[in-house]
Amino acid sequence: MSSSADVERGDSFTEARIQLQIQSAENNVGESTGHPWMVYFCTFIAACAGYSSPTQSAITEELQLSEAEFSLFGSILTFGAMFGAITSGFIADYLGRIMAMKLYALFCTGGWLAIYFSKSSLALHLGRLAGGYGMGAFSYVVPIYIAEISPVSLRGALTTLNQVMISTGISIAFLVGIPLSWRALALMGLIPFGIMLLGLLLTPESPRWLAREGRADKFKVSLQKLRGKKTDITLETAEIERCVEELKLLPKAKIYDLFRKKYLKSVIIGVGLMIFQQFGGINGICFYASNIFKMAGFSPKLGTIIYTFLQVVITCVGATLIDKLGRKPLQLVSAAGASVGFILVAVAFYLQAHGKSTETAGILAATGILVYVAFFSIGLGPVPWVIMSEIFPINIKGLAGSLATLVNWFCAWLVSYKFQFLMNWSTYGTFFIFAAINALGFLFVITIVPETKGKTLEQIQDAINN
Repeated sequence: MSSSADVERGDSFTEARIQLQIQSAENNVGESTGHPWMVYFCTFIAACAGYSSPTQSAITEELQLSEAEFSLFGSILTFGAMFGAITSGFIADYLGRIMAMKLYALFCTGGWLAIYFSKSSLALHLGRLAGGYGMGAFSYVVPIYIAEISPVSLRGALTTLNQVMISTGISIAFLVGIPLSWRALALMGLIPFGIMLLGLLLTPESPRWLAREGRADKFKVSLQKLRGKKTDITLETAEIERCVEELKLLPKAKIYDLFRKKYLKSVIIGVGLMIFQQFGGINGICFYASNIFKMAGFSPKLGTIIYTFLQVVITCVGATLIDKLGRKPLQLVSAAGASVGFILVAVAFYLQAHGKSTETAGILAATGILVYVAFFSIGLGPVPWVIMSEIFPINIKGLAGSLATLVNWFCAWLVSYKFQFLMNWSTYGTFFIFAAINALGFLFVITIVPETKGKTLEQIQDAINN
């Protein structure tokens, strides 16, 4: 058996070797920059999971679903997603990011096929459950994988691409869903996952996951492939190795470790951002936007078209700004703007409830919703996923990421379930509540959430958890 002195000498030797690698890399910085085309390709393939196709109310007529059955159909995706969130971290840590994404793509493919061939509510619900499971698991592993493979200067923009794909997929599905049947839409849902399964055959595994698993040769090959053949990866390799060496001294993480002082701050940040994202009202707006436009006297069709267009364009704008301005400024601007948008909607419904000008109230409500959507899309929508993918150390990433993703989907379900009850209670009161929650989110970001722009994952995690 090795003595403690031997262990200490071994640790010292490892640390000295890594420091030499870092010094060597720093001396050679700028000799070869390469081109991260492989990172772009891998990001696109991973983000294909963001596409989804909605179903139509024609399902109820063709399959003769009762109101209770259709309600179950609407909510079962969220329950499947929560189960996917619970298991996603463990599976992605055990199988690797690439194999996990292949598995989840098969679940989504099976789900869409079950919906397409369904002749009864049972097949419909099973398909919806399978698709929900896959989407819930994807919502964890995709941003994690993209963050782990991206260079520092592109990490925010590339991770945000996942939200761009989601917004684009929803918008495309909305537009083509007008002339197409719900079965045709289900077939459309297969396309991105087919592309993904083929693309994953050419996609390298996360070098950080390979390093954690002790696969040193494959880890360096993967990193070199991602950065380009001519790029000097010595510095990045040394930093990842240093982090892995430190993790070897730690015991395997358990669920209660998330609440230890060492990791508690990162867990509070990750979970807190998810809570404010969902309790800020986005799912209520997504599910009931058309009804809100109608109640406010504004054209539901025109309002929803503008809504979907804004969502895509502003999310793209956010992706171009996140690595320049930083995560925190976008979050603060987003939370403040979202709160203002909901105040406008609340005032509109207050005027309507008290018999004031219906036309003015309709314009004000529509303006408020579009203001909210624009500001949500630039920060509150994508940035929590970016930060979640950055702040958790790799030894607790599976557990902590699963917890944050589970909280997100649970809050999404709770808001969508309670939204109509709140609207029945008080239309303007509902939106004043959402405005207040977004204002609290602003305070949460400004006091607790750190700026992660321009830092490696290891630097971020050292700063938060030490």
